[in-house]
Amino acid sequence: MLQTEVFNENVKAYEAWYEKYPEVYQSELAAIKEQFLKLPESIKGIEVGLGTGRFAEPLGIKEGIEPSNEMAKKAMKRGIEVMEGVAERIPYADLQFDFVLFVTICHLNEIKAALDHAHRVLKHGGAIIIGFIDKDRSIAKQYEEKRESSTFFRHATFYTVNRIEKLLKEAGFKNFDYNQTLFGTLEQIKKIQSPKQGFGEGSFVVVKAIKK
Repeated sequence: MLQTEVFNENVKAYEAWYEKYPEVYQSELAAIKEQFLKLPESIKGIEVGLGTGRFAEPLGIKEGIEPSNEMAKKAMKRGIEVMEGVAERIPYADLQFDFVLFVTICHLNEIKAALDHAHRVLKHGGAIIIGFIDKDRSIAKQYEEKRESSTFFRHATFYTVNRIEKLLKEAGFKNFDYNQTLFGTLEQIKKIQSPKQGFGEGSFVVVKAIKK
């Protein structure tokens, strides 16, 4: 992942974003939860790049990887078992998990390597779930405009839905299921939004795909 030191040095700023935009965060979480409800019960999975555990904890994810030591400390305080590592070299054996969650793909150095490793550690029929900011929508354009002054998004790479689907197919995934949220700019979102199926309207898209 890019900028591990930036995340190490700005944990308070990272956490403050969630306090500043609680409805945005809760809307994103609701969209991810909707995809999780489609998974079988009693399954085991990880979040890759789990940050301070803002998504893993409410989703009931018990473990994952995070390259930033300072972020990992916060996640561990939230009861999550954290292994140091990067998405491009997931430090788990093959065929270990029923699902793998990503919510930080814009900060990856090599997204193709990360998806290949996710495929490797998933059991056959396991699911990858990715929540991401759609490059074609308004919030990505907000971040792009302010890129040079941004602590966390200066080196971020935003992706279109079509690009993510193409990369997932190349990594060996099928059966794509999408939902979306964040309808409007960050400042316009003042209540928790219910996710809608598909993509093309909301700035935050969640895709679930199955390992072939």
